[in-house]
Amino acid sequence: MLNTTKEPSSKKKQDEVLNHKLTISDAIDLPPSEFYDRIEKAIAAHKIPGLEISKVGYAEGGLLSDKRIYLRMIRERLAFDACAAPFGTDYFFSSRTVYSPVRVKLWQVLVVLFCLYWLFKGLSRPLGAEYAAIATVSFVVAVALTFKNVVALDISDLDALLLKIPVVSPIYEGWFRKETYYREDTRLVYLEIIPRIIQEVIDEITAAKGVKKIRDYERSPIFGELYKPKSRPGTAET
Repeated sequence: MLNTTKEPSSKKKQDEVLNHKLTISDAIDLPPSEFYDRIEKAIAAHKIPGLEISKVGYAEGGLLSDKRIYLRMIRERLAFDACAAPFGTDYFFSSRTVYSPVRVKLWQVLVVLFCLYWLFKGLSRPLGAEYAAIATVSFVVAVALTFKNVVALDISDLDALLLKIPVVSPIYEGWFRKETYYREDTRLVYLEIIPRIIQEVIDEITAAKGVKKIRDYERSPIFGELYKPKSRPGTAET
């Protein structure tokens, strides 16, 4: 799903940068928005399910500094932040793979308990305390079973909805949502497709503008050695 917006944002403290690639080229007369538009069009052609795209502003320095607009492509808890900007007489393209781990916070648990308390209070008047307690416990069990069986029940829309509810999302994902082979496979496909699209757009731009790339930098392979890409048949592994 493509949802292009432009809004200020900031990097969350718990976010982990898994991979960072930087391409430096000769000076290019290129508005960053053109780079972002090309990426969006290329991604749209792939029709990646569950993908959301937005433009976010990250501070260049301290709290009161100017914001640099990045293109953020996010699917579940994996995001790519892409940027293009001039730097002196040169120009750079940057792409980061960012992972936001699931963390259930105390205040989220307290909010759920508070809601359950008021549910119990609301049921106590018509049912009495004993039956209200039974109804509340039954409700909790029913919700827990639904959460655990979203995949088995093939309710993909419910899964997507639960991932977007602020307080419910981390509890559902951290405690109930099952990790499956399919999720692992599609996650790897996503991690392969997006960087390839970004690099292809960079190559097209530099070739069309008639400038040369000075150097590519890449830090930290995605997920370390666990998901390190293998060389293709007929190529040497570096």
